[in-house]
Amino acid sequence: MELLALFWHPVWVPCTLVLSVVLWAGRRAWRPAACPVDLRGKTAVVTGANSGIGKCVALDLARRNARTILACRSRERGAAAVEEIRRATGNPDVHLRILDTSSMESVRSFVRQFLEEEGRLHILVNNAGAAGLPFKVTPEGLSLMFATNYLGHFLLTNLLLDTLKASAPSRIVNVSSFRHHQGKANVQFLSGKEQPKNFDKGYCSTKLMNVLFTVELARRLQGTGVTVNALNPGLVHTEIMQNYSCWVRLLYHLMGILFLKSPRQGSFSTTYCAVSEEVEGISGKYFDSDCSLALPSPLARDPVVGRKLWEASEKLVGLDDGGREPASAKVA
Repeated sequence: MELLALFWHPVWVPCTLVLSVVLWAGRRAWRPAACPVDLRGKTAVVTGANSGIGKCVALDLARRNARTILACRSRERGAAAVEEIRRATGNPDVHLRILDTSSMESVRSFVRQFLEEEGRLHILVNNAGAAGLPFKVTPEGLSLMFATNYLGHFLLTNLLLDTLKASAPSRIVNVSSFRHHQGKANVQFLSGKEQPKNFDKGYCSTKLMNVLFTVELARRLQGTGVTVNALNPGLVHTEIMQNYSCWVRLLYHLMGILFLKSPRQGSFSTTYCAVSEEVEGISGKYFDSDCSLALPSPLARDPVVGRKLWEASEKLVGLDDGGREPASAKVA
């Protein structure tokens, strides 16, 4: 109801209109069609690619002739997306692999299969996420929201780092949100030992952690040829509100028709970070929805907070202090 009240507040009506005009203008700043980059011979992984922004990003990568792997939780929806992208692009080298970022075992299973089948990885897009998830602790002792939006991608990225380094130059792209400004970096949220005030605040905190992860990872990757950046896709009309009440979903749908970006338009900043020549060599930065460099929140830029979050995350997902699997759990 807090979100609903925010949208209905009379002060926000004119503000929303002004913001929409600004976003509409920003959409024209960079267009994938104007970018000539060809990805023939490159391999890309996009998480959460069966719908919304993720599917649009995967479509663009496939259109650029990349070997494109859709890492999806739903086999049925993922398979449908693969067929749609193959038909639209004429690229047969588009594939589905099952990945549920809320489950660390699923992440490890995905990586095992990937390393058995693939020799290279040039682009990793950490896009999967959800909003409005009820508070729940997974069987692995992790908060469902934080595992889905942050910890799963933290583990996935770390387990694929050696392949990314061997494939350099390569890129990691973390989809965050302008709402990270309202988040908190409380490491107790990760295991559910302490709960955010509500699931909306939890979502904001996961997006803050995405940026903190980006900045700290960039520091650790200096000199490797692997870059990592975070971005804000903007206000996009996707399925992300599916876990909210019917009234909030209805309002969101109406706003989507009137004001919000389409998934394709919302994918531009992600695609920009993944393929554009302008981003080559840039790392540890945050890009806004108009594909321009932006300054994230002061908390997101705090190196002490970033290192503390990294160390807590390593312990929770079972990595050592070098970001590697313990010997007993190494991926084959």
